[in-house]
Amino acid sequence: MPLELTQEDFLTPDQVRRLKAHARREADAARRNGHKGPVRDWAILHVALDAGLRVSEIVALRIGDLLLEPGHSAIIVRRGKGGKERGVDIGQALRDHLREYIAWKRTAGEPVGPEDLLFLSPRGGPLTRQAVYLMFKRLARAVDLPSRFTIHSCRHTYASMLYRASRFNLRLVQKQLGHASIRTTQVYADVLSSDALEAVNGLPQ
Repeated sequence: MPLELTQEDFLTPDQVRRLKAHARREADAARRNGHKGPVRDWAILHVALDAGLRVSEIVALRIGDLLLEPGHSAIIVRRGKGGKERGVDIGQALRDHLREYIAWKRTAGEPVGPEDLLFLSPRGGPLTRQAVYLMFKRLARAVDLPSRFTIHSCRHTYASMLYRASRFNLRLVQKQLGHASIRTTQVYADVLSSDALEAVNGLPQ
C-alpha cells in the first residue's frame, strides 16, 4: 500500500524542540534520582527524531550496531524492513548522546557488550514496540502535542527535516530511511514541495 502523508503528519520545529527539551529535563532529573526509565526514553526519542529509525529497528538495536567515532558516526540497522541491512549516518549531537548513554548504562550496571541490547525493559529484557508507543504518547501529552502524533511521526519528521537540510536530496533521504523504492521517498517531496508554497503565496489577495 503506498505511503500517504499530509503536512499534519510532521511535527513542527517548535514541537520537536519542546519534545526534546522535556525528555532531556526528565532524563537529567532521573540521573540525579537514580531512575532508569526517563534516561532510556530520552535516548530512544533522540534516535527516533535524529536517525528516523522504525520502532522495530530501535528495539532491536545492539551496542555493537553503533559506530560512534568522530568523523564516522552511524547506526547500523541489521534487521530493517525486508531483512535488509543499512547504515544510517548520524550527527554529532546524537553521537555524543549515545556515547554518554552507553557510559551511563555501564555505571547503572547494565550490560554493554557488542551483542547486548541498547534499550532494555525495566525487567532487563527486550523492549516491546508497544512500550515505545506508550512512552512517546506520555512525552507528547506532557508538551501538549496533538493526539494524532505517534512515535512513527518522528520518522516522518526526520525525513522532512533531512529533505530540506540536504537541499532536497531525495536519494540521500531514501538511503537514510531504507526505502527499497525511490517512489516511496518521493511522497515526502510531493508533500513538502516548495513550489506549492510559492504558488499559494502568489495567489491574488
